[in-house]
Amino acid sequence: MAKTPSDKLYRLIRSLSPTEKRYCKLFMGQKTDGEGKYQYQQLFDAMAEMEVFDDEFLKHKIYKNQQPEGKKYSELKAYLYEMVLKSLQSFDEQQSVDYRLNHFLQSVAALYKRGHYDDCRDLLHKAAKLARQYESFAHLLEIIRWEKQLAYTRMDVDFLHRQLEHLQYEEDRILEQLRNATNYRRAFFQVYTTIKREAQQRGFDRMERLQALVNQGAFSDPDQAASHKARVTFYRTLNLYHYAALEYEQFYDTGKKLIALLESQPHFLRENISDYIAALSNLILSCGLSQRYDEVRECLEKLRALTPITEDDRRKIHRQYFTNKFALCTYTGAFEEARQEMERCLSEASEFDSHDYETASFYFQFCTICLGCGDYDRALEYLNEWQNQPRSVEREDLQSLARILALILHFEMGNTVLLDSLLRSATRFLQKKNRLYDLEKRFIHFMSELVRQPNPQEQRAVFQKMREDLQRLASNKSAQTVLQTFDLEAWLSAKTTGQTFAATVAEKWGRETRKQT
Repeated sequence: MAKTPSDKLYRLIRSLSPTEKRYCKLFMGQKTDGEGKYQYQQLFDAMAEMEVFDDEFLKHKIYKNQQPEGKKYSELKAYLYEMVLKSLQSFDEQQSVDYRLNHFLQSVAALYKRGHYDDCRDLLHKAAKLARQYESFAHLLEIIRWEKQLAYTRMDVDFLHRQLEHLQYEEDRILEQLRNATNYRRAFFQVYTTIKREAQQRGFDRMERLQALVNQGAFSDPDQAASHKARVTFYRTLNLYHYAALEYEQFYDTGKKLIALLESQPHFLRENISDYIAALSNLILSCGLSQRYDEVRECLEKLRALTPITEDDRRKIHRQYFTNKFALCTYTGAFEEARQEMERCLSEASEFDSHDYETASFYFQFCTICLGCGDYDRALEYLNEWQNQPRSVEREDLQSLARILALILHFEMGNTVLLDSLLRSATRFLQKKNRLYDLEKRFIHFMSELVRQPNPQEQRAVFQKMREDLQRLASNKSAQTVLQTFDLEAWLSAKTTGQTFAATVAEKWGRETRKQT
């Protein structure tokens, strides 16, 4: 069987920003010449413009109608891949503090080898200033090692006599800061792992383990954290814990403190915004849970305004912004605004590499948005797309809601002939999955009654009865996933009053907002 052509070079080139592409082409121009230079640039440009990977087309583009000798084409791609990687390393070297510090220390080593000791010390001073500013403890230890080595090589006993005790103190302090930061990171990942691995369990044992992790002395006071990075991890850990413990006010409070801390040192954010994206996302969630909707909007604006540093940042900003924006719009009844945002989301999604991005995670929200806009055909398309995805634990939890939404959509579309078979199918499916809980049973019975009552007046009475039943079922734990993801009560209310679903949701949100004031 013929080997499938590798597309890793294509995926790498397609992931580059316009600035990175320009830099790569300049770099290749400096490092190559002759016919090879032309072929590399031609292959690079062809891959950059290609929407779908086609190895045969690329081969023809480079060699026309001639067949390349042996492995010549494979070697061309492999060499270009290495060339692109080297150009990206060179590009990052100009942007990253770690690369700049490594460059300083490599220069020190080169100068030391050739006996330029005064120049070595000048570079070490510059490196030390940068490393202290960015809390690069490993580099600071290496700088101190070089300071001692230089004094020893030059037999500078006076320097060692004056500075040795201070250097030793600095070394011990840096080692302690490094250990301190490492301990906080370990605790964070232990809390994170415990929560993520046992996402479906909320038992005593799980919370007991989490409490043991955050009840250590290190978490009694933020001043126990010996550096900015350690303090950030301190608040990230507590923030995650309070969310898992359902302590939403503390979740909000630690989230606010974490954002303030991160924003207090903006030079760190110019290096890495990954933690800031996660912190903003958690603060948005905490504001939503505590009904601080104005703050949700402020955080969404901050998130949208961020300039990504890495491709992963770009994906995270996109996903977190739209997930939370859709949730806010559907909760407040702003379905038309949500639809506009949905079109923007789909447009931006087309620019991401399909290997690293899936629109499927949005399908449920898209379905709800279209339902709120009265676009039932499109809502059903997205619901079907979601149901056709491979199943995961999270998707299994939404199976009941998917069946309820399907029944609602077919009812709204007037597909009464289909409803009988859909009701039987939904009952069988949920029984098989052991998910035919009280809410699902009552809703299926309610839909059966609706089908038998074609008169609008009689249907209104059925809707009112289901709405009353829902109020009794709302505290049932098995109903929470359905009711938190879709406002079923608002849909039933709309049917009894004759309002649109969107208007009913907006009115309900208005009442809740007035209560707070």
